Amino acid sequence: MASGFFAILDDIGALMDDVAMASKLATRKTAGILGDDLAVNAEKATGFLASREIPVLWAITKGSFLNKLIIVPIALLLQAFFPIAIKVILILGGFYLAYEGVEKIIEYFFHKPKPADEAAVEVIKDDAGAEKAKVKSAVLTDFILSIEIVIIALGSVLDKSLAIQILTVSVVAILATVGVYGIVALIVRMDDAGYKLIKRSNDKGFFGSLGHLLVKALPIIIKVLAVVGTIALILVAGGIFVHNIEFMHHVLPNLQSTIKEFGAGIVGGLIAIPIMMGGKKLLSMVKK
Repeated sequence: MASGFFAILDDIGALMDDVAMASKLATRKTAGILGDDLAVNAEKATGFLASREIPVLWAITKGSFLNKLIIVPIALLLQAFFPIAIKVILILGGFYLAYEGVEKIIEYFFHKPKPADEAAVEVIKDDAGAEKAKVKSAVLTDFILSIEIVIIALGSVLDKSLAIQILTVSVVAILATVGVYGIVALIVRMDDAGYKLIKRSNDKGFFGSLGHLLVKALPIIIKVLAVVGTIALILVAGGIFVHNIEFMHHVLPNLQSTIKEFGAGIVGGLIAIPIMMGGKKLLSMVKK
């Protein structure tokens, strides 16, 4: 009886070792997309009132966990019974990411900013609505990025047993959410940490200087993240197109991959924008 119990423990230990090794490999393979995920979601989680940053981030994090909870079992089932569906979902998601990225670029270059007083009034009036819309957009973007993370992780363990596949993909999904949103939380609360350091050090010495550095650095980091996040959206979308649409492999084969993926993302976004705009207009007409 005892020997049987210890044999089970030994099997579990061996399984955990395999899962740990597979998770390490899968995490390494998803590192690039996790970096993009961080940049995109950090940009999405900023721009709120200080008092709303953590509640908003928590709402996005919960949405991200729910995304993974939906995606992981579906990905495993589709991989087993209907693998082509994963590719189709990825490509459709790629068009959405490309749309988001290109729309930001168009908005930056071609939409005139509103006067400060008018913009301020609008923000106050529509603060709750804007917050909900941004959370919804962030969760949807996370959903698409999560699909790619899960599929890359799954692709790294296709030669393993089903148990290892399930556990590995689950571990990577959890680590992705905790890691990405944990870092995002640290970024958005940098200024608060800075103010506390300034207060506790009486604005003197190393900690006072560090506090000022953190406070001054946050707006710069947010601006950088906005740019990096937009580029990441387009690159991820372009990467999806290049790796999952057959004829894209043969388009400009000698072109550097990053440039090719960025170009593919831009083209995908330009295709998606009129479709999305038409869809929104149609939806608004139906609602009326």
